[in-house]
Amino acid sequence: MENLQIYLDKDINQELIKTKKIAVIGFGSQGYGQGLNLRESGCDVIFGLRLGGESDIKAKDYGLKTMSIAEAVKEADVIQILIPDEIQAKVYKEEIEPNLHEGQYLMFAHGFNIHYGFIKPPKNINVIMTAPKAPGHTVRSEYQAGRGVPSLIAVYQDYSGDSKEVALSYASAIGSGRTGILETTFREETETDLFGEQAVLCGGCSALIKTAFETLVEAGYSPYMAYFEVCHELKLIVDLIYQGGIEDMHYSISNNAEYGDLTRGDKLIDSNVKEEMKKILADIQSGKYAQEFMDEMASGGAKFNELRLESKKHLIEKIGSEIRSTFKWSKDNKLIDKARN
Repeated sequence: MENLQIYLDKDINQELIKTKKIAVIGFGSQGYGQGLNLRESGCDVIFGLRLGGESDIKAKDYGLKTMSIAEAVKEADVIQILIPDEIQAKVYKEEIEPNLHEGQYLMFAHGFNIHYGFIKPPKNINVIMTAPKAPGHTVRSEYQAGRGVPSLIAVYQDYSGDSKEVALSYASAIGSGRTGILETTFREETETDLFGEQAVLCGGCSALIKTAFETLVEAGYSPYMAYFEVCHELKLIVDLIYQGGIEDMHYSISNNAEYGDLTRGDKLIDSNVKEEMKKILADIQSGKYAQEFMDEMASGGAKFNELRLESKKHLIEKIGSEIRSTFKWSKDNKLIDKARN
């Protein structure tokens, strides 16, 4: 097993990124989180946006300097692309590539477009990644709390010879040096990230919750009780695993719950599920999934929008919304304010 190396602020030249002008392209979740953290860390940061658009208005509301994407690229030393995967290649071709100059650092927070070849950068620039392992709103809230979220860094193309140092310094400026930074590759980050999202974090988890909810409701149990048991309490269990692993979770729960875990879990997530996971991973590794996603979005996303609407209409969303509206904490200190970030 390879040795794990974690980089912390003490290991990093934190001043290096402050000598560079950074253009953050986009002001969605990650643009909001990373951009504001960079500014508060003393970095020279500008935002490349569609002027007059919703993101431009939101960014200006925070007192941030905005300009067109083309102008931001011309001015910057480091260009962090934080717009959706499906539009990166088009924006790159039309607004970024024509304005690149030798020695710049083209940065990504996900290796998707580089790894699958949708973006092919010139040889005379650096291509690097700083990928926080959390949504942008959490990147922001953890930084504000004096903490940080872990980040991955990777170097795809090192034209200037200091790409790793720049990636580390950037990661430190968004708060990740407080917690830990790991080095990886564009291929490894992309493929493991997609697999994690599809098999566990989003796809697997959402399907497990909905299926368990349906099983209880169809058996005649109250949908409110079903929601509490299979959805609401999930965070309590995940928090225990997050802090101390499965072992700490087992230590905290009852013997009855632990016995149920150890004797029933692998009846549900059995060898058939593992075979399906292998198929999902194979589609990711071959690029089949990437092409399917890009084709779907290029054609207008009809199937995607149909599935999204179907998910929103599920009974668990109605029940969950009703229950959460009664909780005072659901209204206080919410990470997401759609009008502002």
